[in-house]
Amino acid sequence: MNQQLAGFAPTPVTARMENHGRTMLKVAMATGQDLFARTGSMVSYEGFIQYEPNPPAVRQIASQWITGEGAPLMKCAGDGLLYLADYGADVVVINLNNDSLSVNGTNVLAFDGHLTWGVERVKGLAKFAGQGLWNVCIAGTGWVAITSRGTPIVVDCGRGDDETYVDPDALVAWSPNLKVKGKRSFKASSLIGRGSGEAYQMAFSGQGIVVVQPSEDSTDRLRIRN
Repeated sequence: MNQQLAGFAPTPVTARMENHGRTMLKVAMATGQDLFARTGSMVSYEGFIQYEPNPPAVRQIASQWITGEGAPLMKCAGDGLLYLADYGADVVVINLNNDSLSVNGTNVLAFDGHLTWGVERVKGLAKFAGQGLWNVCIAGTGWVAITSRGTPIVVDCGRGDDETYVDPDALVAWSPNLKVKGKRSFKASSLIGRGSGEAYQMAFSGQGIVVVQPSEDSTDRLRIRN
């Protein structure tokens, strides 16, 4: 039996964050290298690791979430190996190098505690979506893990002059330096619910990337709000 299961055994640590298969994240924890992770995402750990749900820093920033798109976070600290997952979603590991990423709150899995982060309104969309769209912007040098419902596509928006259009319910993350605007198609009544077609898209232009998942989030992130 041990030989049959050998292929699923823990692998040697090679980085602060790395995939263990497509749907699990392995984090090498060490004293002084705290981590913010999605609450409830811990599936296993080795060593001595402590968890603090909804710590003060998170409460202060989370108060800015007024659209219900917030990501409940816990602080993880200690020494050992930590394994995280989110209901079998694919995990994408990103190593930021003095860079930044804007992530849909529902797709945030974990990030280094020393990174700068906050909740930001996406500019240029309020006139289409009432209060607009709020995302988590993470910046600095360190590790970030995001989730995707299926294997995502990463679109390089800097390859030409054409804009890149994305269904907002399939959007995972993008480079914050990209220009964003809304595009409306079909009739206005189809903006409510799924309607009869893809009536609303987000248009991205400039130098940067957009991460798109092959599954539409059921939260209807952009909708008419009273």
